[in-house]
Amino acid sequence: MVKYAEASDAPIANRRFPYVQIDVFTSQRLEGNQLVVFTDARGLTDVEMLALARETNLQETTFVFPREAATEHREGVKVRIFNPAGEMPFAGHPTLGTSYVLRMQDPSNPSTVLLDLKAGKIPVVFRDDARGAFGEMTQLDPVFGKTHDRNKVAQVVGLRSDDLDPDLPIQTVSTGLAFVVVPIRTLKALQSLHLDFDRNDAYLQAAGENALDFHYVTRDTGDPKVCLRARNIDRFGEDPATGSASGCTAAWMVKYGVTKPDELALIRQGIEANRPSEIFVRASKDGDRPNNVRVGGHAVKVMEGVLIL
Repeated sequence: MVKYAEASDAPIANRRFPYVQIDVFTSQRLEGNQLVVFTDARGLTDVEMLALARETNLQETTFVFPREAATEHREGVKVRIFNPAGEMPFAGHPTLGTSYVLRMQDPSNPSTVLLDLKAGKIPVVFRDDARGAFGEMTQLDPVFGKTHDRNKVAQVVGLRSDDLDPDLPIQTVSTGLAFVVVPIRTLKALQSLHLDFDRNDAYLQAAGENALDFHYVTRDTGDPKVCLRARNIDRFGEDPATGSASGCTAAWMVKYGVTKPDELALIRQGIEANRPSEIFVRASKDGDRPNNVRVGGHAVKVMEGVLIL
């Protein structure tokens, strides 16, 4: 016999969490890199945040944990970043996109938003231009790792050795997350990548530097306004805009003379994924050491709502 709940039994109250979806590194909706920002994640567990990152199924999803105004002024806004596989200490387009959302929601329209991430405190400075607000994050000072054998990398990523740029090194760089920057000689070779992710992951693991992925770039852009074309592809799909790897690339460009110190350079990414993105980068140099790495771009809100759990 089925036993029904008594009328006096109180229903479990739904929990409600507001969110905003934003396209990052673009001023055009439905382009750039998508991001969902949960603007008040207090009450969510780690398990729930990971489940929500899998639910959005985007490259990353961010969770804001508001604190007292004095604490946020001193320490920054606490933000946690998840991708479908787990939590990340830092990522570029989530940092920029979350800062945009926080600024939009602040009546004072601050010129700087400070985020308190697992990797450390990251400031994002805003200025207005013809396309709206332009935000620029300052990433952690670069750490340069090993340079990699051109022939070995070519075999791993499915290219010929002469497809790789002979004048620039393949090198691991980190400005919060480590990537192996792979310079490719021609745009045609960049567009023809067909990757074996098991081989890629095995190589990166054996290298022992905790590099997240290869980041592929070419100076053969076909457009004098564009310094580099870039691609970043993993088993989750193609990333339309990789802000963390772009910071690594900015430091690498200054170190090897692709750009001058503090020269603003445009990296275009996401073309092959049909999500065109424009990433503006620059870095300073102290002696022979690049520093003050900045990565910027625009963003535009496309959706907002409430999650019910």
